[in-house]
Amino acid sequence: MKKISLLLLTLILVSCGATSTKTIVNRPLFEVLTQQPNGGASIRFFEILTESNEIKMLQNDEKLKNKIKPDDIKASNFVILNMGEQPTSGFKIGIESIVENDKNIIITVKENSPEPNAMVNQVISNPYCVVRINSKKEIIIK
Repeated sequence: MKKISLLLLTLILVSCGATSTKTIVNRPLFEVLTQQPNGGASIRFFEILTESNEIKMLQNDEKLKNKIKPDDIKASNFVILNMGEQPTSGFKIGIESIVENDKNIIITVKENSPEPNAMVNQVISNPYCVVRINSKKEIIIK
């Protein structure tokens, strides 16, 4: 009986000393959370959100609230790209490329306009895009 008790005690002590390892899931450098042809600001601007209170404001948006998790606020930055008011439909703003180096992340923005003779709706549009950058490095927008 002593041997069984000693064996059980040993197993319990060994298992208490075991450490768990946390698997880090590899995430892409960035993810476009939403890219819309309308609903952005009336002026052209790009904004980088790095502070938790700024990022939490994005969670109030219906298109974004289920795409931003609490861990994102600590580990990610967000970029809002607004193309400004456009005279017709067919305009689009987004990411052309993102390059990460040791010090920062460089984002190149791509703006698309409709072809000159394209059939478009005669309606004012405000294209925008929201991107999550899975890093807290400094962001430079070109």
